[in-house]
Amino acid sequence: MTQVMRSNVWRASELAVSRAVTVTTGHAVLDAELPNRGWPRSSLVELLVEQHGIGEMQLLKPCLAALSARQRVVLVQPPYLPHAMACRAWRFNAQNLLWLKPQSSADALWAAEQILKNGSCGALVLWQTHVRPEALRRLHLAAQATDTLLWLVRPLAAAADPSVAPLRVALRPAMGGIVADLIKRRGPACDAPIFVPLADMPVRPQPVPSHETPVKRAPAAAPARSAAPALV
Repeated sequence: MTQVMRSNVWRASELAVSRAVTVTTGHAVLDAELPNRGWPRSSLVELLVEQHGIGEMQLLKPCLAALSARQRVVLVQPPYLPHAMACRAWRFNAQNLLWLKPQSSADALWAAEQILKNGSCGALVLWQTHVRPEALRRLHLAAQATDTLLWLVRPLAAAADPSVAPLRVALRPAMGGIVADLIKRRGPACDAPIFVPLADMPVRPQPVPSHETPVKRAPAAAPARSAAPALV
């Protein structure tokens, strides 16, 4: 009994290792810094972006493309219209890709909760600007009752707000990829930003800035990029 209990306990100085099911991110450098080396199923994951279209969908591409081969992937209230040609180029199974554009944030949250409770989808990506704490709790509870992967994309300014999400990742654009700050994970703080190379991003190298502490607020704005009608 004691051995079973110890297996479910993690120290603050160590990355959590549990029986939770994870799916590889498709990026070895990011997997190495995540508990159980991947995106967790049955859990709320927050992606906090400096602005939409900086590469957040490319970060999720390996995972979503693999899932769409056999399970439904749902995009709820994305900021841009998903582009069919980009989906084909990324080898998404279009028959398993569902796009929902509710009229309001309340409708989007309700739809996401119902999809999670239904349990018929492999992954769900939800975009929201303002989310109340009770709505976050409902999403996380709904996710815990299913095997669905759940990502909530929010503005980077929300990094300073408390959240029930066990994993929160702040994303900033970088030449040749994206910079990820793990501002919350089960384990020690990750003080150094992680540069994740992305194949579809410009390849000119850019040094990753160092941080003495994890991201707590929105950093200085990067030059704006044009919003092409594609998955980014």
